[in-house]
Amino acid sequence: MHSTINLLYLCNMDLENTRSQMRKGILEYCILSIIDKHECYASDIIEEMKKARLIVVEGTLYPLLTRLKNSGLLNYKWEESKSGPPRKYYSLTEDGKRFIGDLTETWDELSKAVTIIRNK
Repeated sequence: MHSTINLLYLCNMDLENTRSQMRKGILEYCILSIIDKHECYASDIIEEMKKARLIVVEGTLYPLLTRLKNSGLLNYKWEESKSGPPRKYYSLTEDGKRFIGDLTETWDELSKAVTIIRNK
């Protein structure tokens, strides 16, 4: 009985780790996809991610946005807000548009491959 409980515990740990890694792997793609549709404020991105049930917190989003900006994939501009301090709105650079196009091709290929494997 004891070894069965340990095995279940380890499987759950591995499952949570795998889920976490899968989410992290697609987080960048999802964020870039949102910004590709329109300029976004960080809270807009978080809201869209929550609607898709890919919960992201500010502590995760802001470092990722900074990394994407430093990689030359995002621009931002400050806009005055009617209800508080100025807001930073993100948009894709030309490199970012090419990058999201390449990621979309990769996603489509992976998605098709996984579907083939799952349906065999």
